[in-house]
Amino acid sequence: MYTFLIVIHVMICFLMIGAILLQSGKGAEIGASFGGSSQTVFGSRGPANFLSKFTVVVAAIFMLTSLSLAIMARERTFSSTVIDLKKKETSQTAPETPATTPAAPAAETHAPGDASTSGH
Repeated sequence: MYTFLIVIHVMICFLMIGAILLQSGKGAEIGASFGGSSQTVFGSRGPANFLSKFTVVVAAIFMLTSLSLAIMARERTFSSTVIDLKKKETSQTAPETPATTPAAPAAETHAPGDASTSGH
């Protein structure tokens, strides 16, 4: 679903770019750029209304897909670094240890004249 929404989002981006680039600036007619004829595809007054409405619809869809992608990205739980992965693994695999008092240290098992303790 996430990948499908990204594909739709990219297609909407291209549609919005095309709709914005097809619009004319103030004082210029889109019919003039295509040969100056008033008998264009959209008519003499049609392109401004059609393209402006199309741009608004595409922009609204763009905002909805952006919001949806942001919500879906927040819900995804993945770590971006190896350190985050290790922290997550240790916190999940660490067993709960009951609070107990530490055991007394074990008594020495070697003889006092042993050679292993003379090096201290």
